[in-house]
Amino acid sequence: MKEYYLETISLIERLHRLFLEVIRCELDNLKIEDINNVQALVLYNLGGEQISIGELTTRGCYLGSNVSYNLKKMVQYGYIDQVTSKHDKRSYIIKLSNKGMVLCKKIDAALDKHVALLENNGVTGMEELVPYLKKLENFWGDASTQRMRFSLGVKKVK
Repeated sequence: MKEYYLETISLIERLHRLFLEVIRCELDNLKIEDINNVQALVLYNLGGEQISIGELTTRGCYLGSNVSYNLKKMVQYGYIDQVTSKHDKRSYIIKLSNKGMVLCKKIDAALDKHVALLENNGVTGMEELVPYLKKLENFWGDASTQRMRFSLGVKKVK
């Protein structure tokens, strides 16, 4: 069981990195050079909503990225509009600009193509995989928030 556990952890990271490379290829095909793959994924996760920067960071998986730096670049290149929060002048609310919305629609179309290609290549069962991954997410969330403690391989629950 331990080898499968460790392999799952490694596989999740590799899959995420490969997915980012796929996004990079899609951006290259679209001849978009002023945004990187991580920034495109941040845009896609933002969607049509207006949210705080803190909320955005909890939504997505941006391995090894600095979300603040990426947001600054996306504002600079016109993909995101940033406004001061009405409730707290120290924080910002972000939303997609028109340019950002156009790119999100292109990414969404690319993801639709990917889903069709998955099915055509016999990659099925996502609806069964997701619940297992969510259980793993909950397990790690519990372990990381001290609700569960591990001592010499023995699980202790508070």
